[in-house]
Amino acid sequence: MTVYRGSSLRTPHAALRTSRRDFLFHSGGGLGGIALAALLGSDRLLADAPKRADGGLHHKPRAKRVVQLFMAGGASHVDLFDYKPELVKQHGKPANFGEHVEAFQNGLGPWLKPVWDFKPYGRSGKMLSDTVAPLGAVADEMAFVHNMIGKTGVHSQGTLLQTTGFNRPGFPAMGCWASYGLGSENQNLPTFVVLPDHRGLASNGTKNWDSAFLPAQHQGSAIYPGSKTPVEDLFPDERAKFITKQSDAAGIDLLSQLNREHSAVRPGDERLDARIKSYELAAKMQLAAPEALDISREPASVLKLYGLDHGKSAFDKEINPIEETDYFGRKCLVARRLLERGVRFVQIWSGNDNGFPRRNWDSHEDIHRDHGPLAFGMARGAAALIADLKRLGLLEDTIILWTSEFGRMPSSQGGKGRDHNPYCFTNWLAGGGIKGGVTHGLSDDFGYKPADRKNPTEVYDVHATILHLLGIDHTKLTVRHNGIDRRLTDVHGHVLQELIR
Repeated sequence: MTVYRGSSLRTPHAALRTSRRDFLFHSGGGLGGIALAALLGSDRLLADAPKRADGGLHHKPRAKRVVQLFMAGGASHVDLFDYKPELVKQHGKPANFGEHVEAFQNGLGPWLKPVWDFKPYGRSGKMLSDTVAPLGAVADEMAFVHNMIGKTGVHSQGTLLQTTGFNRPGFPAMGCWASYGLGSENQNLPTFVVLPDHRGLASNGTKNWDSAFLPAQHQGSAIYPGSKTPVEDLFPDERAKFITKQSDAAGIDLLSQLNREHSAVRPGDERLDARIKSYELAAKMQLAAPEALDISREPASVLKLYGLDHGKSAFDKEINPIEETDYFGRKCLVARRLLERGVRFVQIWSGNDNGFPRRNWDSHEDIHRDHGPLAFGMARGAAALIADLKRLGLLEDTIILWTSEFGRMPSSQGGKGRDHNPYCFTNWLAGGGIKGGVTHGLSDDFGYKPADRKNPTEVYDVHATILHLLGIDHTKLTVRHNGIDRRLTDVHGHVLQELIR
């Protein structure tokens, strides 16, 4: 495909007044042209061009926006979503996998039954564990994939695989591809917003939402809801009393002018152009972001829905469900407010990088202690998000994806914990054209590997399905980089038609 860069953006207006169909498809039919058209359209450079019913995408979209819920550390599918009666029957017996197993640590102890009981929910009768019981209220909106496989049991690589489609750095996150392909619906807010865990970043840090070889303006913008400065460096430091709003704006204007003069003599350098755009967006966000992040505007019924009516101003030292509900529910509510205002992609994180005591999903020592509060808080927030989006009529065109870098072993580690399991784990999706109340792909009797080992589901399939629902053919959203037509799904992936309504 043709990728438009540098001086192409400075073509005289008259030359740009062409048919949208010709503009997009005579330029290779890919999303590079679509992304440019979105930028030009936002500047009214294509205002006279006729609009197509599908918005210029590869096909009619079912969804407009995405929320990715990421459980950092490796959430245990067999304790949360993937009910295994055989594991209950064999509890405490020596784990016999029938083959050599490459364990990450020494996690091949006796079989360990689910830490919590499972119960059926909804018309679908989906079995969910007690610690994620709040999701039972929306079980019929959810589609489960129980035969996911990864490529590694290493946190950093496994996380990158799920966020970028590659298990090494240097590739754009899914949110960056969505931003690049679809453009913005709100010029005052970032297209791709990241809500990290309040305790710190997960493995790889900011590489999980880096734009890599895509234009830098498509990288994720980190926001910390509930903190004193949710958007870092958006406003002058309050200690600098000599800086006024007027002087701050004047400084930004001067910097923008100098940057543009510098850029004019260096055509083709995208780094400076991206920096200019970031400063311009920051100026717009000074007005838009505070309003979008102000959940005090929400009615009491909505705050209660997300579990934010607990009345606590401080939390216990030990990890606890009220605190986890507050933090995750707050992020979910902020995500809904951002989606309402045109943000395309929101990534919500639960869990930080390794540390002790555990504040992530890497439960080698004690599943009950670590997973319990995290899982309940996640379930309360995620269920509220699904219900709230449905109430507002937004679930129909919003995709929610829940994932983790891998699962955990059905065998025990140290009696109470579980080791990493990249050989099988669970994703679930909801909204945006997803068929609710179904399961695609099964794991074996113990949740160790897919039941059908020849036909597992991979991250490429999930990414391809999400892009398809956004109106994008995943094989055509490409960018030429280092002589290779790169795409989110690499050379893999197929759309999971069984999950689409």
